[in-house]
Amino acid sequence: MSQHFLLSTKARTLSLSKVMRMSDDEAFEMFKQVRWNQNGGNPFCPRCGCVTVYSYKARRVFKCKGCEAQFSVTTGTIFASRKLDLRDILAAIAIFVNSAKGHSALQLSRDLDVQYKTAFVLSHKIREALSRTNEGKTLSGVVEMDGAYFGGYVKPANMKEHRLDRRTRYVQNGKRECVVVMRERDGHALANVYKSESDAAAVAHKHITHGSTVHADEATSWDSLHARYETKRINHSAAYSYEGACTNQAESFFSRLRRAEVGTHHSIAGKYLDLYADEMAWRENNRRVGNGEQYLMVVSAGLQTKISRQWKGYWQRSVD
Repeated sequence: MSQHFLLSTKARTLSLSKVMRMSDDEAFEMFKQVRWNQNGGNPFCPRCGCVTVYSYKARRVFKCKGCEAQFSVTTGTIFASRKLDLRDILAAIAIFVNSAKGHSALQLSRDLDVQYKTAFVLSHKIREALSRTNEGKTLSGVVEMDGAYFGGYVKPANMKEHRLDRRTRYVQNGKRECVVVMRERDGHALANVYKSESDAAAVAHKHITHGSTVHADEATSWDSLHARYETKRINHSAAYSYEGACTNQAESFFSRLRRAEVGTHHSIAGKYLDLYADEMAWRENNRRVGNGEQYLMVVSAGLQTKISRQWKGYWQRSVD
């Protein structure tokens, strides 16, 4: 029996203890190297691109010689206007990538000894940065496509005679939505949130290139796929795989997302479901990548992502 990747030494290329022992100067230098990697770690102005900048001795701020703008290592990124130390942000990212099924904001607040609000916003900023890495990506070849419903738990009544069928539409609370995953065989996965599977089938052409082969189950929502793609269907009530048709890799994604919802977060609000789905798609795409490389990928994604209009000033109910 082959060894699971997470048990191998290739999966352990990052030491959380080393991140926590970083000095402020070391954390600052790492942010510089990642953000301005194309310039050898030397800062340049994010406003005009001028490479001639001055640094202040009293604080970690730079000044551009061209436009005289002042900026820091996180200016214009998703980590802008931060109050946490750079080392704490790096520690949060290290903890985030080490959790194969996700990491709750409550647990992160205990790990870093910060308020729950701080951990909540920081976690979602990381998820938003990861979701931006999928923008503009399309899938090709053999693509598996399936949908499952998450969020919006409806508690059953105490007495059996008062219980209703929670699968019916009129019993739902309106927060339960359909996560649809489109996943290449042994390749990239994209996850999107829709009200129903039929909505996903109507826009599949935006994410799957012409000439691809799509695998789906027998739900009538996917009937329209036959008009655009070579489509293979599998009836799950009869078999999980038959004559090469299956959606097992899509089901693998749902397994990870379901365990994150039930075992880690316990509840996922509908308006944030897309971010959690994108996070789990990223984890599936990089499940054979060591945690050290994942760590650098997340830091780089955060520094390449612009200021979040959703999460900046979130607890002040401000979007400016």
